[in-house]
Amino acid sequence: MQYTCLKKDSSSKARLGVVETAHGSIETPVFMPVGTRASVKTLTNQQLIDVDAKIILGNTYHLMLKPGMDIIKKAGGLHRFMNWERALLTDSGGFQVFSLSALNKITDGGVQFQSHIDGKKCFLGPLESMDIQKTLGSDIVMAFDQCAPYPCEKKDVIAALERTDKWAKICRNYELQSHQALFGIIQGGVYPDLRLQSATSLRSMNFDGYAIGGLSVGEPAEIMYDVIDHTEPHMPQEKPRYLMGVGTPRNIIEAVMRGIDMFDCVMPTRNAQWNGFYLVWKNSNKGRSLC
Repeated sequence: MQYTCLKKDSSSKARLGVVETAHGSIETPVFMPVGTRASVKTLTNQQLIDVDAKIILGNTYHLMLKPGMDIIKKAGGLHRFMNWERALLTDSGGFQVFSLSALNKITDGGVQFQSHIDGKKCFLGPLESMDIQKTLGSDIVMAFDQCAPYPCEKKDVIAALERTDKWAKICRNYELQSHQALFGIIQGGVYPDLRLQSATSLRSMNFDGYAIGGLSVGEPAEIMYDVIDHTEPHMPQEKPRYLMGVGTPRNIIEAVMRGIDMFDCVMPTRNAQWNGFYLVWKNSNKGRSLC
């Protein structure tokens, strides 16, 4: 994977760039539709191509439970399983383990949890996440991390950050497929000093890209923007930056102005699926806006 910054805005930190992958080029800023279980709900692959989606997202946690790695491996990887020839990013599964499993036990080795589908006991840690994502064959792989909830006491955020840092080292030393890039995930809750600590540590590991995790988990938008403001200066200029789980059009525009390149969120397809809701541009004498 190769990232090139093509142009920077003179009045903000916004930038235009391109990410080169084995499955095509991705112009940034980019929004990645979420195909949690190898399919973007309500849309066919052709419809995604028609709107020129260059990359979509799949999830390690959901895919390991259903359909399972044996089926995807027999199909020849996730690209062939879902008949998608463009780029793929896979989330590590960490967020889902902590948010979807009612019963989980966290250790320094990973997380023992119960499947939300059938209650089966499962285990997911950094090595397991890398094994799964290697089998999936995604172009961009995410390091396994622990996402602290909001609100959360600082001591608990520190504990989650220490695990995330330990797991990041394990993921960085794992040998993926030759075409796969690995992103580190900056954690630290809403605490600027912890975000700085996480970003500094991950930079020393020289990941292929960097993500800001642990946001859009219930905190007010202004706090999210403040965290981005404090974190972005410590992220490498020459690597792509990904804000995970964000978001609304306003969130995305605000983050782009703060120097972020990549985004994902279930909001567009979830609103379409459940409420028949979609976003369109509205022109008026005050300019162009989303409604």
